[in-house]
Amino acid sequence: MFRIFVALKERTWMNKDNNFGRLLLLLLIAFSICLGLYYLPDQLFGMKIKKVDLFSDLRVKPESLYMDSLRMQLEQPDTIGMVSGTVHDSILKTTGIDSVALALRDSLYTIMYADKGADSLGTRIEDYSVGHIGLKRFFAALRNSRQAGRPVRVAFLGDSFIEGDILVADFRSGMQRLFGGRGVGFVPVTSVAAKFRPTIEQKAEGWTTWSMLTDRHHRYTLSGMTFEPKGKRSSISVKTTERYPELKTVSSLKFLYERNSCTRMELVCNGTQDTIREILEPTSGITQYEQTGTFTEAFFNFADAEGLQALGVALEDDSGVIVDNYSLRGNSGMILSRLDSTRCRELNKIRPYALVVLQYGLNIVSDSVLEYGWYVKRMEETVRHVRVCFPDADILMLGVSDRSRQVNGIFETMPAVLALLHAQRQVARRSGIAFWNVFGAMGGENSMVRFVENNWASKDYTHLSFRGGKEIASALLKAILLEKEFYDEADKVAR
Repeated sequence: MFRIFVALKERTWMNKDNNFGRLLLLLLIAFSICLGLYYLPDQLFGMKIKKVDLFSDLRVKPESLYMDSLRMQLEQPDTIGMVSGTVHDSILKTTGIDSVALALRDSLYTIMYADKGADSLGTRIEDYSVGHIGLKRFFAALRNSRQAGRPVRVAFLGDSFIEGDILVADFRSGMQRLFGGRGVGFVPVTSVAAKFRPTIEQKAEGWTTWSMLTDRHHRYTLSGMTFEPKGKRSSISVKTTERYPELKTVSSLKFLYERNSCTRMELVCNGTQDTIREILEPTSGITQYEQTGTFTEAFFNFADAEGLQALGVALEDDSGVIVDNYSLRGNSGMILSRLDSTRCRELNKIRPYALVVLQYGLNIVSDSVLEYGWYVKRMEETVRHVRVCFPDADILMLGVSDRSRQVNGIFETMPAVLALLHAQRQVARRSGIAFWNVFGAMGGENSMVRFVENNWASKDYTHLSFRGGKEIASALLKAILLEKEFYDEADKVAR
């Protein structure tokens, strides 16, 4: 604007015939054009438009005020409120830890984590349970797995953020390197990620997929999906990969189903000519068929399968650590309150989980929402229901990851991310469970921009690539091992 004004002024002095009214008219036209450019839509003909704002240097953006408030909210200490005597007694009874030991753990926790505020860097697990025993059963299972003679099972629940085994694959590999175990664990009959999941080669034909996101007639457990045969024959083909050393071979091959009358199954393992023929056990509850040996691939063929309702297959060892990926694209997490508790307890008998990880949030974050009190209430109910479904499992909630939006051509963290992160931490605090800050582990505000620049995330500035998943998995593993040090030290003090 200033250059236009100077140019017009010079021309006025050079040509005295030009009158001042013509100058004002030109200025008014230029101002009107700039004002019109400001009111252009964000997109025009599919192209993003950068707005012209004459007063951008003077304007105080509401978003900046929101961000300042949200930052202060996240920096406030998250202290645990007093619990009633009944709740306290219940904790003592269920954990076997006396009051003195709980007090000692509280003191040790404060010493080891000198700051009392929330962890902004994702370097540690934030344990909001009384006495900081939120992962006690999980670590005890790791410590006693050899004597128990069964694997330590982890259920990793999430949305498209972990789809295709992103993040989970590297977390699983890290846990199996440290604590033993092989195999990818549970694999649904099929999924939208089947073609690009690098930890298993799978193919399925002749199935109808039902999802708890769109269906209310079936009873669902952790995978949120169930499968019914269509036509005369249905098949499942799975093959191990060498993406990670722990996935090459397994000693146990399982087929999981939850309803059956008289299905005939043919099974070919490792590409041999030998065919195993079985009539599956009739059932109205979750059941598994198992073969043991050394496996790299399997082909299941089903006939006379009317009435069969399948969940999937599992390739694993019966020792070490098994991490099942239960990703469901579009899942907000709140839908877990609809899990069928009877079905879940049936699953828990077959696959008893020591830890349930909840990774959700991306399907909740919205530019138009900065208040998530409603979400806190809904997720508290969800956590309570998961506890009912899997009473022997500890729960670890992961905070939402960074997500960027474009403002005036620049990508920056959505304010809603900070608001939801605070809400998720409140869910963990009120529910008395463990929490881990993914947003902080990524690097905090605008970290998604760095992830995209490093090819650690996709151009939607929302989802990780496998390389980015590896970074987050490494940080999560370090945080869990650090927490395990606290538990080991606390056990020594208790003795």
